[in-house]
Amino acid sequence: MNILNFKKITSWIVGLAMVVFLLNQPQALAQVETTPELTPSTSTSVPVETPIVPAPVVAPILLPVESIPANVSHLLETNECVGCDLSGVSFEGANLQAANLESANLQNVKFKNANLQGINLKLANLQGVDLGKANIAQANLQQANLFDADLEKANLQGANLQGANLQNADLEKANLTNANINGANLRGADLEGATGIFGAF
Repeated sequence: MNILNFKKITSWIVGLAMVVFLLNQPQALAQVETTPELTPSTSTSVPVETPIVPAPVVAPILLPVESIPANVSHLLETNECVGCDLSGVSFEGANLQAANLESANLQNVKFKNANLQGINLKLANLQGVDLGKANIAQANLQQANLFDADLEKANLQGANLQGANLQNADLEKANLTNANINGANLRGADLEGATGIFGAF
């Protein structure tokens, strides 16, 4: 075979190879484009935390604070004023028999000569109160604060003074017959002339 024919055949083979190569290129590109994304065969499940939603803030319910004059009116109308503020008021000579003043603030109140028979003064603040000559028979003064109170000549017959604070109180000539003063604080109290005090212990 002459050299010229050999070059033609070689050129023809190379050209054919190029055509075949070029014809296969779009398919390769198509395969690359259409190849689905590879996903891992085993997926690790990550727990999704539920977001913590804070509880709604609820504003506290504030009860209206009545004025002292309004509390006095309420007491005189209903004969009770539990936990209310009556500090500094004068009830001198008043009739508050069997009234309910539990846990009330009665600091420096004047009850002189008042009728308080059977009144409920449990846990009340009676610091500095004037109960001189008042009738407090059968009253409930359990755990009441009577620090520095004036109880001179008061009638406390049968009253419940259990656990009451009578420190520095003036009980001169008071009637404590059958009164319950178990656990009461009588430190510094003036008991001169008081009756029934020895039978009370």
